[in-house]
Amino acid sequence: MAIAMNVIRVGLCLLFAGSVLAFGAVEVWSESLLEIGAAVLFLFWAMLASRKQDAKIQWSPLNWPLLGLIGIGLLQLLFQATAYPFLTRTELLKLVAYFLIFFLTAQVFRTRSELSRLVWFVILLCFTVSLFGIIQHFTSSNEIYWTQHFKTESAPFGPYINRNHFAGFVELTLPIGLAMLAFQGVDKDLFPLMSLLTIVPIGALFLSGSRGGIIGFAFELGILALLLRIGRSLGMKSTRIMALGVVALISLALIAWVGAGMAIERFSNLNSHDVSLDRRVSMSRGAAHIFLDHPIKGCGLGTLVAVYPRYETAYDGRLVDHVHNDYIETLAETGLLGALCGLSFLWVLYREARKSFATEQRAFSRALHAGAIAAVGGLLLHSFVDFNLQIPANALLFLLLVYLATSPPWALSYKVPKVTLSAT
Repeated sequence: MAIAMNVIRVGLCLLFAGSVLAFGAVEVWSESLLEIGAAVLFLFWAMLASRKQDAKIQWSPLNWPLLGLIGIGLLQLLFQATAYPFLTRTELLKLVAYFLIFFLTAQVFRTRSELSRLVWFVILLCFTVSLFGIIQHFTSSNEIYWTQHFKTESAPFGPYINRNHFAGFVELTLPIGLAMLAFQGVDKDLFPLMSLLTIVPIGALFLSGSRGGIIGFAFELGILALLLRIGRSLGMKSTRIMALGVVALISLALIAWVGAGMAIERFSNLNSHDVSLDRRVSMSRGAAHIFLDHPIKGCGLGTLVAVYPRYETAYDGRLVDHVHNDYIETLAETGLLGALCGLSFLWVLYREARKSFATEQRAFSRALHAGAIAAVGGLLLHSFVDFNLQIPANALLFLLLVYLATSPPWALSYKVPKVTLSAT
């Protein structure tokens, strides 16, 4: 049984990493592999659980809003209340895959050792993809994997077709490592390694030049600072201020070396790949008009790309598949029913994450919750100006961090092994 559960854990990690490396899983073949993989892992888990008499299901209250969105899609198809049934079926398959992976993550990553390995996986994935992005940028900035050239107007970075989605990836995976440093989640002998694993992604984020990503990262630092203050009021040990200062200085030096010029240019000028603020406002206004015409159930999951041209107010010759605002897009496609599910999800997330962080727990556990809370908060802010949650790889990582932010803490009375390299 233990070996079989390890197979599921490895399979989930492969889905997370594979989705990132496969251009964010935005192409048909990668989406199909993601959906097939999620279904196979779920069926395998269900077979194992049915054979175990004392099997316990870890049910998260966040499952209900996710199931609500799936239910909206099913109702749209059942009552022919979608503008394009094929697109709705396609989007519904993705939502089901997301839910299955989120559900399985809660079932197989429960103990301290299992979550420790998951945390190291996230940190190492962040470092590896960020290092790859830096190397690729300086050797072949217009290609992915030095072979995939995109003829359409795009600004790739790392394995992502759009630099803003790479920034979203870093926003989701970087705060865990930063929290481990700030909240003493790792032993002193691992501090240099953890510093290296966090400094490189910071440099990659600034090198990508994503304005929304940089602002989101600054917001994440603010969340971590606030959580540090709250943690002290809860009796948390003092932080390694001097060591954090050294990490900050090295990060600034790396940013100045590889990424400062790109970031300054992006904040001061728009290039041909950028979407202007006026254009973003125009797209959001068009999506709002779609909502006003379909206020209750929306125009249909995944159908914005087909419906939007009729609501275009500032045509520039580009296809609008997403409106650079996850909230407005969800409202347009699912109406007030989807808004209710979304608000319920955010409320339960806030409630459960606050409860998990405030519970008396060990340093590693508190660092895990703090980093996940910061990551989720940063991407939620970024979602006002981009569509990271429409990218399957980032949507999966978002749900993974949601689970970590709301996962049960480890009490101080529970004796657990120290975090070492063997945990990977």
